Amino acid sequence: MAVSFAASWLTVALGLFAKTPESAGMAIVPLILLPFLSSAIVPVAKMGAGVRQFAEYQPFTPIIEALRGLLTGAPSAGDTIAALAWCAGIAIVGYLWSLSTFRKRA
Repeated sequence: MAVSFAASWLTVALGLFAKTPESAGMAIVPLILLPFLSSAIVPVAKMGAGVRQFAEYQPFTPIIEALRGLLTGAPSAGDTIAALAWCAGIAIVGYLWSLSTFRKRA
């Protein structure tokens, strides 16, 4: 729920910021591809050096690790707190960006 809420505010902000419907649709593509560069498919420890650094410090890795821990019955408090912090941060940034962009256009 937290990821959906955060992503929705970010996509609203990107949609308001875009000049055309086509550019709004294309602005979401990096957000869609981000989980593929996380620990969702391959453990971070088995990745190459450059990809590993990116995967360790992007928002979807702690989110996926927190979900994986909750589903296996061994949740990690660190991953869960990091996931919720990322979600809250993304939601706040998306909301404030949406609000400012909407006010500029109105």
